[in-house]
Amino acid sequence: MTHLKRTPLFEVYKQYGAKTIDFGGWELPVQFSSIKEEHHAVRTKAGLFDVSHMGEIEVTGPESLSFLQKIMTNDVSKLTISGAQYTAMCYENGGTVDDLLIYMLAEEHYLLVVNASNIEKDFQWLNEHLEGDVQLVNLSQQTAQLALQGPASELVLQKLCPNINLAEIAPFRFQKDVEVNGIKAIVSRTGYTGENGFEVYCDANCAVKLWNDLLVAGTDEGVIPCGLGARDTLRFEAVLALYGQELSPDISPLEAGIGFAVKVNKEADFIGKAVLKRQREEGLERKLVGVEMIDRGIPRHGYPVYKDSENIGFITTGTQSPSLKRNIGLALLNVEHTTIDEEVDIEIRGKRLKAKIVATPFYKSASK
Repeated sequence: MTHLKRTPLFEVYKQYGAKTIDFGGWELPVQFSSIKEEHHAVRTKAGLFDVSHMGEIEVTGPESLSFLQKIMTNDVSKLTISGAQYTAMCYENGGTVDDLLIYMLAEEHYLLVVNASNIEKDFQWLNEHLEGDVQLVNLSQQTAQLALQGPASELVLQKLCPNINLAEIAPFRFQKDVEVNGIKAIVSRTGYTGENGFEVYCDANCAVKLWNDLLVAGTDEGVIPCGLGARDTLRFEAVLALYGQELSPDISPLEAGIGFAVKVNKEADFIGKAVLKRQREEGLERKLVGVEMIDRGIPRHGYPVYKDSENIGFITTGTQSPSLKRNIGLALLNVEHTTIDEEVDIEIRGKRLKAKIVATPFYKSASK
């Protein structure tokens, strides 16, 4: 049996009734109470996630900006200190190495937050393309990350941060060296749920205390621990890409709908730029769209999509939406079949069932 990695919070999962699964080589909680209950808690109050499996890579040195500009699709030169930026790394063919966040901690000092299943691959990719006076350090093992997400998240977290005014932290901004009930942390207004919320980074040794402190602080507001199941349904409704589904070595950021993070006109010649520029100028052959079932059935990852007898793509993510109570999915389809309300067929368990193309995102938060 393969030994699964565990976060610093693994030992406290069982206290909260967690059901764990193998997620990309990590033993992580898929749920604590139920996926639907946790989903609705984040949409209406707040939920607490352990996302310490995510990777953190420090980039420092006088030439760190020019290095990142060569590697990243977004324009890293637009970042300012205490700012965060969503971006991607691509292969020469335009396929995606990973999607990630970059935090600018200080001049010549950046923190990359990468997907858990890609930590080693990303660190190797960065090292292989390292140029100039730049240092890379993988801080993943000594860093914990907790995400407090939902309309009540600011109210709850503010109780533990008396020395700063969280309302002053705008989206994609952060403060470092924040005292969160005595624990030094980076507090960032970012998240992966489509709701207002925060991601808090601290030393791995402080993770259990921070987790317990946040749950106690949120008792009156109804904060509950949440697992990967709710994280997936929440991000899916908000149409936030998941690496391995919407993004992959075979899917470009433009095809996946994150073109806002691809700056083909920036001066730096980043890896994959030529292909992505051509895709943008000549138009995509396929793109990500929303689908909603007309017939009864739930679209799932990998299910083929047809127009008449032609296979026109596949489902990247699909489920019954807890917020909307509809069977919906995201699909990567040939562009000529991506018009809103166009009917298509999805093969579900050997049967072709009717669905239609719908607008995305499926859900927009009122609290953001």
